[in-house]
Amino acid sequence: MAKVTVKLKSKGVRALLKSDDIRNVCAERARAAVAHLGDGYETNTYTGRTRVNAGIKATTRQARRDALKYGSIWKAVTGK
Repeated sequence: MAKVTVKLKSKGVRALLKSDDIRNVCAERARAAVAHLGDGYETNTYTGRTRVNAGIKATTRQARRDALKYGSIWKAVTGK
C-alpha cells in the first residue's frame, strides 16, 4: 500500500473554520443541546478571530443553578 501524505494549507483551513457551513454546524449542535436542556437557556453563534464559535447561556435563575450545581450545559453538549 502506498504511503499518503497530506499537507494542509493554513489559509484554506482558516477559511474553512470561519465559513458559513461550519457556522451552521456549530449552530445546529448548540440548538440540539438547548432543546435537550429545555427552558431557561439560549444560544448564540459568532465568528471569532480564528474560528466560528457557538455558545449556550443559562438565562433563568433555575437554569443557572442547574448549570453550576449539576453541569447541565456540559452534559447536554457532550451527550452524557
